[in-house]
Amino acid sequence: MTLAFVFPGQGSQSVGMGAELFDTYAVARDVFNEVDEALGQKLFALMKEGPEDQLTLTENAQPAIMAVSVAVARVLEKEFGIACSAAKYVAGHSLGEYSAHAAAGTFSLADTARLLKLRGQAMQRATPVGVGAMAALIGKADLELAEKACEAGSAAGVVVIANDNNAGQIVISGVKPAVELAVEKAKELGAKGMLLNVSAPFHSPLMEPAAEEMKAALAAVTINEPASILVANVTAQPIRGKDEIAGLLVQQVTGRVRWRESVQWLATDGGVTTFAELGAGKVLTGMAKRIAPEANSLALNGTADFEAFAAALKG
Repeated sequence: MTLAFVFPGQGSQSVGMGAELFDTYAVARDVFNEVDEALGQKLFALMKEGPEDQLTLTENAQPAIMAVSVAVARVLEKEFGIACSAAKYVAGHSLGEYSAHAAAGTFSLADTARLLKLRGQAMQRATPVGVGAMAALIGKADLELAEKACEAGSAAGVVVIANDNNAGQIVISGVKPAVELAVEKAKELGAKGMLLNVSAPFHSPLMEPAAEEMKAALAAVTINEPASILVANVTAQPIRGKDEIAGLLVQQVTGRVRWRESVQWLATDGGVTTFAELGAGKVLTGMAKRIAPEANSLALNGTADFEAFAAALKG
């Protein structure tokens, strides 16, 4: 078995996330308490009890999703003897790339929490609310169709492909009139399109001010060699060493999340036979099943998942 641990991105948050982990495992409680302390806020209480609109705020959702992913990674290691290094590769979707780095020891947990808090705030600051938008193109959507849609939409301003998630699911991002025009063109070309309920146009050139903030923040933290090989969002290739980690994470703020290509690389060039999603939800598991159907894909959310996974690894 060649294993990859993958880490979910924004949209995986929900009220109650992490509660079972907190109640069951002391090491998970330690993770949530450390994140709270690093941020100077009661984030876990917000995760457990809501309100949902506060949890969904980018600056809260990003560190919350990371905290659950790292809690799962620490439970696997302490309670089941499965260290992150058991996975030859790690990768994460957008903010999930930070979770992958935290699980693999690239960044400390406290630094990762602070980086993601800042990332969420910086992304929100980058453009006034209402100026930008994002939309999902689904159904018959592929890269060629999305590029044609964005080309048509660019008559009204900046619009680019933000997330290449899997065949039939591409997200575009930019100024609202351009995104709306691109959606209309996509519909003409046979795809379905819908505006997303997001607060900023992520992974677009409009996020350049946030990229500058992250460049400064990443320059101030300690970066270690990760315990597993990390496949980066913006290249869909393995990183070549710790010296390029900060630059890739800065590029990621404005660049495309090349998730479909990342999973394809892992399954083909990387030889991955099992994708295990660590954290909240099963979004990446569903994507992996569509992108690499020959591989085994599973989500590790709670005790029953951990026990079954540990038993499978043993044999």
